[in-house]
Amino acid sequence: QVQLVESGGDSVQAGGSLRLACAASGNIFSINAMGWYRQAPGKQREMVATITSGGSTIYVDSVKGRFTISRDNPKNTVYLQMNSLKPEDTAVYYCNTDARASPAWSSRSVYWGQGTQVTVSS
Repeated sequence: QVQLVESGGDSVQAGGSLRLACAASGNIFSINAMGWYRQAPGKQREMVATITSGGSTIYVDSVKGRFTISRDNPKNTVYLQMNSLKPEDTAVYYCNTDARASPAWSSRSVYWGQGTQVTVSS
C-alpha cells in the first residue's frame, strides 16, 4: 500500500500564492506519474496538473501560467506552486499517483490523498 499525505492548503485572498506538497510513503517500488486534481462544491473532480517521472508536465488550461507542478523523486514528493490565485481556484485539492509496490507490473495501482482545502476570497 502507498499512502499520500497532502499539506499546504489554506485560505488566501485573490492574487495570493500557496504551495501544496504531497509526500508518498509505504510499500513503494516505483512511482510513475504524480498529479494534482481538484473538486469544487457541486462540480466534478478535474485534473489540475500532472508530472511524469521524467519531468514532463500537463496543465489544465485554466491554470497555465499561474501554477507550476514539480517533484522531488528521492523524496517521493510532488509540489504545486499556485500563484495569482483566483476565487474560482477554490476547491479541495487531491494528490494522485500511479505507483508499483513490487517489480511486478500487476502491483501497479492508483492512489489518492485525503485532500487539502484551498479557499480564495475576492
